[in-house]
Amino acid sequence: MTTLRHVTSINDLTNEEVERVFDLARRFLSELGDTRLKGRARGRRTSQRIGRSAHTGAGQILANLFYEPSTRTRLSFESAMLRLGGGTITSADPASSSAAKGESLADTVRVVSSYADAIVIRHPRDGAAKLAAEYASVPVINGGDGAHEHPTQTLCDLFTLSREKNKLKNLNVVISGDLRGSRTIHSFVYALARFGANIIPMPGAAGMELPAHVDWRLKNEFNCRPVAKGESAVDAAYVTAVEPHQLSLMASPETELGVKLKKGIDVVYVTRFQKERWAGGKQDYMKVDSNFLKDKKYKRSAVLHPLPRVGELDIALDKNRRAAYFQQASYGVPIRMALISMLLDFDADHALDKFESGFRAGEYPLYEQPRKTGVRCANPNCIVHDPQEGIYTANRFHFIPSNPPRLRCFYCESDIEDMLAGHRRTRHYEAPGADMTAKKLKDVVFFADAAQARAAGYSPGRGAKQAAVG
Repeated sequence: MTTLRHVTSINDLTNEEVERVFDLARRFLSELGDTRLKGRARGRRTSQRIGRSAHTGAGQILANLFYEPSTRTRLSFESAMLRLGGGTITSADPASSSAAKGESLADTVRVVSSYADAIVIRHPRDGAAKLAAEYASVPVINGGDGAHEHPTQTLCDLFTLSREKNKLKNLNVVISGDLRGSRTIHSFVYALARFGANIIPMPGAAGMELPAHVDWRLKNEFNCRPVAKGESAVDAAYVTAVEPHQLSLMASPETELGVKLKKGIDVVYVTRFQKERWAGGKQDYMKVDSNFLKDKKYKRSAVLHPLPRVGELDIALDKNRRAAYFQQASYGVPIRMALISMLLDFDADHALDKFESGFRAGEYPLYEQPRKTGVRCANPNCIVHDPQEGIYTANRFHFIPSNPPRLRCFYCESDIEDMLAGHRRTRHYEAPGADMTAKKLKDVVFFADAAQARAAGYSPGRGAKQAAVG
């Protein structure tokens, strides 16, 4: 391996790189598919199941660090590495690891980097994978961090759609269930928007809508045009703009949205109630069953679910021709084989079977806030607020020059919308401007409100009247 590369978000991969992962996964299915079955059953099985092993990863070791329960993600990563001819080591129970003694994640990944060639991490804190990547000396793959993202699940989801529907662009995709707490959904909607699909949110219960920062990114960064109830046959949708990187604000609902959605729903993506991310008990929660799918717009829908299911998806649908969730789960092995192979450059003879050197360039300037004063990440579940892990993090943000500007946490990618900028040179504070450059950021300390700014010794500047001065 000549280059260190991490995958902590689906946005760490370009669309071209995602397509190359898919190409390699298809090659693994073709070359290593199960040949033990005969006839029609054999053909169906080889299209989704790896049945033999390669040797390109011989001598390589994958470490799984799982601080939360997992079946599919952990076992499919282990199977993927074994099918590649490598080996695995796993820590699957925090209670039986040094985490129970108080060892930090940062220390753990530094040590495990000496034992393995790549690390997969699952953790209950948002942004934990980004923290691990900062301290690891081998590639880190996010196997799910809090309610942040689950990028490899999204690769499996997109791959399933590409095989079920033969395309991604212009698909009409209903995403249903706990949209707020599901990290799978957050990675998935970003990827759907990037590949040109139309997204129809269907929260499983009140309060389970997409988080505000995810909604903002779909509208402002992923070329989506939100359409409200009354403009279409569905309640709401994010319609991907026709022109890349340009919102189609002038398009009429009758022409753009009507044509796209009246042809029906291509995919229904179901998720469970994320009980581990909610303090209260389970609410009345939607259920996808034959009654739900009898509406004519679902006639040709593929039904997906990242699993496990806990009542929101009727088992009676398992034999329905539209059910694709077990195929979806089986693709976890070839997809993760492909990702591991490309991260570790297992096949040096194929130039396209590896990632380009280095990391993708940051889209926004990086700003590091002093730890002892000013604003901090507003997400209470962010890794920066963990008593054990927070000391290893920086108070770091990406500055988003929108109007008004925003700060995006470097670790969990939650946004701070309301803030004040204190200028170190003048000791004045005011509402920040969207024209703030990386050079100007060096002179700035951001505050959550005027009271916090005054407590730090700053006084109102000329632009402070534009903000809500407390």
